[in-house]
Amino acid sequence: MASARSFRPLLAVVQQWPHRTAPLTVRCVVGRRFLNTHTAPILYSAHAKVKGARTGHVEGDDLRVGLTMAKALGGKGDKGKTNPEELFAAGYGACFQSAMNAVAASMGVKMPANPEDSVVDTTVHLVGDMKKLDMGIRVDMQVSVRGLEKGMVEKIVEKAKEVCPYSRATRGNVLTSVEVV
Repeated sequence: MASARSFRPLLAVVQQWPHRTAPLTVRCVVGRRFLNTHTAPILYSAHAKVKGARTGHVEGDDLRVGLTMAKALGGKGDKGKTNPEELFAAGYGACFQSAMNAVAASMGVKMPANPEDSVVDTTVHLVGDMKKLDMGIRVDMQVSVRGLEKGMVEKIVEKAKEVCPYSRATRGNVLTSVEVV
């Protein structure tokens, strides 16, 4: 029953393409977790209100952040302000590192106690064509963990890709490169 619910959205898409000439290919990954986000219990909710788009500000429960258009995009790049790509990089990096910590613990691996010894350096690239309004993002991460062998860090990273909510949300839509350095 649960697996049938998982494929309902796919079936709805297939039904919308009655004149499709090419066969639809569906890949199933063995061992992949299926989380029904419509019915899963909410663990935490974050809220942010944006006023003024890329040159405005963000307000949240515990957040007050000014926004600026990056100089590379023709904006001022005001000091002390941020942009959506930096916010996404910060959120994804923090979430991925938390997933690494959880995965390591489940594997019986002790991560470093000093925060400076485990670093996820995340870059979010805005890509595409602004004139055509055809844009997307690409993510590059560099992961370094002092005190663990590179092979072990690579195993932790691979498992973290499967459990990190940001990785799961962007999979298949955002090219993400993770390099262990």
